[in-house]
Amino acid sequence: MAVAVLIPTVLRKHTAGKDQVAAQGASVREILRDLETQFRGFTQNLYAEDGDLKPFINIYVNEEDIRFLQDLDTPVQSNDTVTILPAIAGG
Repeated sequence: MAVAVLIPTVLRKHTAGKDQVAAQGASVREILRDLETQFRGFTQNLYAEDGDLKPFINIYVNEEDIRFLQDLDTPVQSNDTVTILPAIAGG
């Protein structure tokens, strides 16, 4: 099943500048795997060495933070929107 994935500006260099792409998968983990297949290098800055998402990477499925759902195993449905949002700090 295809879902829409909203791409943050910092990762658009991997998607030829596209701010939204379609990805296949039944969970967030599968969606990220498909994005890596479609856009080589896309996930290299998303994961820590232990395979978990880096703490500053936020992913939402229909505006729900996956950390409060099933994390990377959060299921997705057709027509869901997955948003990848790196935290930004500064002052």
